[in-house]
Amino acid sequence: MTTNHPVRVAVIGAGPAGIYAADILSKTDVEVSIDLYERLPAPFGLVRYGVAPDHPRIKQIINALHKVLDRGDIRLISNVEIGVDVTIDELREYYDAVIFTTGAILDAELNIPGIDLDGSYGAADFVSWYDAHPDYSPEWPLSAQHVAVIGAGNVALDVARILAKHADDLHSTEIPDHVYHALKASPVTDVHVFARRGPAQAKFSPLELRELGHVPDVDVVVYPEDFEFDEGSMAAIQGSNQTKQVVKTLTDWAVIDPATQTASRKLHLHFLSAPAEILDTDGDGKVDVLRTERTKLNGDGTVSGTGIYHDWQVGAVYRAVGYYGSPIAGVPFDSDRGVIRNVAGRVVDDSGAQVPGLYTSGWIKRGPVGLIGSTKSDASETIANLVEDVAGLATAPKPAPEAVIDFLTERGVPFLKWDDWLQLDAFERSLGEAEGRERIKVPTREGMISAARGVRA
Repeated sequence: MTTNHPVRVAVIGAGPAGIYAADILSKTDVEVSIDLYERLPAPFGLVRYGVAPDHPRIKQIINALHKVLDRGDIRLISNVEIGVDVTIDELREYYDAVIFTTGAILDAELNIPGIDLDGSYGAADFVSWYDAHPDYSPEWPLSAQHVAVIGAGNVALDVARILAKHADDLHSTEIPDHVYHALKASPVTDVHVFARRGPAQAKFSPLELRELGHVPDVDVVVYPEDFEFDEGSMAAIQGSNQTKQVVKTLTDWAVIDPATQTASRKLHLHFLSAPAEILDTDGDGKVDVLRTERTKLNGDGTVSGTGIYHDWQVGAVYRAVGYYGSPIAGVPFDSDRGVIRNVAGRVVDDSGAQVPGLYTSGWIKRGPVGLIGSTKSDASETIANLVEDVAGLATAPKPAPEAVIDFLTERGVPFLKWDDWLQLDAFERSLGEAEGRERIKVPTREGMISAARGVRA
């Protein structure tokens, strides 16, 4: 490219992936001007809307992300949905390159009979509800006494813990008031988590798992008959300290005398139990039973069905079997994997040819796996390739930084900037301070926009 202006780059998605990509790009030798777009009124993505409220340690990641944006060299433009408020073709008028870091916020499918019954929910939807995501209703049905959670990862643990935990033990967190009151009224006594493989194949992190053992008035129940270890299991235990810790914690729980478990609520962990069907036994269209099939280890850590089934009387089923990315109009998308088509962060079309000027990073690039370290590595790879491509990028027709602001203003898009977020942040903190809590989130988009603009209801 031949230009007298800095390379104009739009990063789409202001979660960790987007902020890391913008930060890394800002520190290269390339002179750049970066705008970071977010479809919600608040930045920070899944750290704000995907982490349970009783995990403040993880939420501290926001402090580091805040520092990056507070420097002032990366411009935040929030409450703008790319592909809806602004098309990709329109965006390309103002930027030489675009990096998509929109993450994965939808629930992966679980194709078993009955999955669409009333009372069958996706974990991602439930997490968004208890984290006060503004696109979700404040109402959530919590009428079941016995609940099933399908999955063997940290999201399944989060969902199970929030369902089982007494609401008063969450009140000191940033839990929204409508969530607190709904959980307070929940009649739940038993939450069952089902994993189709064995303890050595569970994807729980040791810290998250051990945390279950410290939830007040909630017993963790583990069943000795679920403990089978094949050669693949033993190799996993010997090859990973994390797996070894997980198995030890589960084994310690398995030998607890059930007679000593007298808490008012119980969280059951079942292994070698694959979901087979959700049943409506009385014809009212609602969940009554989760049917699971007993599985057996094959020797390599995989499992096969045994043909032995068990029916669990439950009033709700939550599936926590993974996340799935959302397509953006005008951007090549792999619907099988739920990711933007790419090679090492360079967006490619259906034929595999590179789409000039388009890049991607984070979960929407690689799929919803890995933690913060993987997200940083992703961003480094993508940015290295963008920098390599800079000389061949086409120059945007309207590169002046204020040109896109004028465009959004003329279109009537109610966008917000960093200073607006600081106002909203201060307002939420003031709500929390009144109750001795760090913050209380504003739960609606309208309320967030008003608070960001200094308007108090």
